[in-house]
Amino acid sequence: MSGWGIADIPDQTGRTIIVTGANSGLGAVTARALAEAGAQVIMACRNEVKARSVADSIGKNVQVRRLDLADLASVREFADSVETADVLINNAGLMAVPLKRTADGFEMQIGTNHLGHFALTGLLLDKVSDRIVTLSSGMHAMGKIDLADLNWEHRRYQRWLAYGQSKLANLMFAYELQRRLTAAGSSKLSLAAHPGYAATELQGKTESFQDYFLAVGNRVLAQSAEMGALPSLFAATAAEVRPGGFYGPTGLRGLRGNPGPSGSTAASRDEVTARRLWELSEQLTKVSYAFPRR
Repeated sequence: MSGWGIADIPDQTGRTIIVTGANSGLGAVTARALAEAGAQVIMACRNEVKARSVADSIGKNVQVRRLDLADLASVREFADSVETADVLINNAGLMAVPLKRTADGFEMQIGTNHLGHFALTGLLLDKVSDRIVTLSSGMHAMGKIDLADLNWEHRRYQRWLAYGQSKLANLMFAYELQRRLTAAGSSKLSLAAHPGYAATELQGKTESFQDYFLAVGNRVLAQSAEMGALPSLFAATAAEVRPGGFYGPTGLRGLRGNPGPSGSTAASRDEVTARRLWELSEQLTKVSYAFPRR
């Protein structure tokens, strides 16, 4: 497993895979690799112009559809357009942006990274036959779920703590989804992945002096987007994944290298908070999951 790479992706012919945020970075690499492996890839992107440019460079096996995770109306419209899929990869995300609000009034990072994907997955759950892969981050370790103020309406906004909260929420969601699928007797898999420290456009959106230092880090420390995409590709396609597994780079303390199982914090395994976060997410998004009965 330690040497697993793009060449090891099993044949994906006949499979349909949705990749959110596929217009750049990890998402674009993921879409390209899956299309080259034979999958029909739906690139679900807010920036359609940029996405179509990427799709044109890939060639066959890809289509672009609009999805703005910061707008629940767009999430519902996209979900309605999907007939069926084998895999959903919840890849899109924002990192350390200034305080902004989504169309529905959520803090932008928790709204896009978690609540948008929570709603999307719930609306597509009956249509996805095999796996849901949700991208988290090693920075989930700095996150804390504040159920009383999830959207930073009463606290002083701190962009990096908001990012950590959203990435912890992603991971807790993936774990809780697997617990609920298992309890319902479903064979579907919920998996999580993280890219380690990968050079992508994600690091250039803080709109502050921090962008300069993040750019230097990309050049000096980060691995390529091609390597950073491997954990999500592994989670989406490898036969040896385990239900509820979390996958990331296996070298340099999880920052770089080929994919394998990754550890996570005790907070990410807190089932009580995960259930409460799930209930709050259903209330905020007005999306309730329907799990099959045994």
